[in-house]
Amino acid sequence: MFALAAASLVLAPRPNFVIILADDLGYGDVGYMGSSIPTPHIDALAEGGLKFTDFHSNGAVCSPTRAALMTGRYQQRSGIEGVVTAANHRHTGLPLTEKTMAEYLGAAGYRTGLFGKWHLGYRMELGPRAQGFHDFVGFVSGNVDYQSKIDQEAHKDWWVQRELIHEEGYLTHLITDHSRRFIRESDRPFLLVVAHGAPHYPLQGPSDGPIRAVGDRNAFPAPDRPRKETYAQMIVELDQSVGDVVKELDDTGKRDNTLVIFLSDNGPAADGSSGGLRGRKGSLWEGGHRVPMAASWPGIIEPGESSETATGTDLLPTFASLAGLRDSKRWDGVDLSSLMLEGDSLAQRDLFWRHQNGQTAMRRGPWKWVSMEGGRLFRLDADLAERTDLAELYPRRAAGMASAVKAWEKDVLSGHKRRS
Repeated sequence: MFALAAASLVLAPRPNFVIILADDLGYGDVGYMGSSIPTPHIDALAEGGLKFTDFHSNGAVCSPTRAALMTGRYQQRSGIEGVVTAANHRHTGLPLTEKTMAEYLGAAGYRTGLFGKWHLGYRMELGPRAQGFHDFVGFVSGNVDYQSKIDQEAHKDWWVQRELIHEEGYLTHLITDHSRRFIRESDRPFLLVVAHGAPHYPLQGPSDGPIRAVGDRNAFPAPDRPRKETYAQMIVELDQSVGDVVKELDDTGKRDNTLVIFLSDNGPAADGSSGGLRGRKGSLWEGGHRVPMAASWPGIIEPGESSETATGTDLLPTFASLAGLRDSKRWDGVDLSSLMLEGDSLAQRDLFWRHQNGQTAMRRGPWKWVSMEGGRLFRLDADLAERTDLAELYPRRAAGMASAVKAWEKDVLSGHKRRS
């Protein structure tokens, strides 16, 4: 089946790529991973495609993970190690010297669009249009009010291309509508990034009123219901968006030549579920960066499950390969296409994480070393919850991995100071 799928790919036109990116969605926040919140559309996408059980964001908070995803490179190389905040970083963002997936694919003739959250620069000189996206509607901060589109510092933050405007509607619905329009209007291969705000705070369901106003971050009361109920509503709306985007691909006859990737940008905040993993957003325990991910391409990717370890940096090399672009030596990620299409295993590689507070972590096969609590070692294939520290039993392995982290830090931090 895999061989036939690969053969059919050779005869097909260049594929479209759709990334549906949830914000702070935990490993256990979707139905197919055990959540009680109904997510039938996400589940159908995953069950009909390849489910990754060992997929990771390259950071544990928003901006760094997006920098890595966009560039195929560790975020430390571009200086985006921490959150690009609305309060302190309105002047900075992803350097224009970094080349994004939109720039690579756009140069190859793809139409490119991003709808929703950017969070890699507040000034339009560092916005999506300056970084290779032909079409952008959304917000540039870490989060906005789902109704008023006001950011966490009480500034307006809803853009159409390069213009700051107001658009009525619930955030998740608007992102969906603009994404569907982009699919309908695209008359050539395209890259579409559907970058949702959900389920990131502020917690607001579709029938709730605004919370923020210009100049006032707490202008109106929050919804009068348990937080978990609102959180569930937001995930239900996210799931419906996935269904609507996939339906648009079906209705326009583009589904069979489109690779759809669904994933989260990092682990969950306080209201979400890490699915039994240790930690959550902001930490380098598994719950902070192991995320749900599914790849769907009808007739090309056979339904199944993969336990191969992969990260957000791998998506750009994969898209480039499938689009027929030449490899780039700049990328830290690897091409996943033979894994997705033919079931091949990935070559073993070391993978690294570093949080803005200086915490570090490393994977080498099933082994994970973390710098927290003086340096700890776990074997994840036997201890996914990271309960049993093996550093004293395997001191040479722990020391070797700690040394590898230091060498990696020297490499990726050269030329860039940490942004606080």
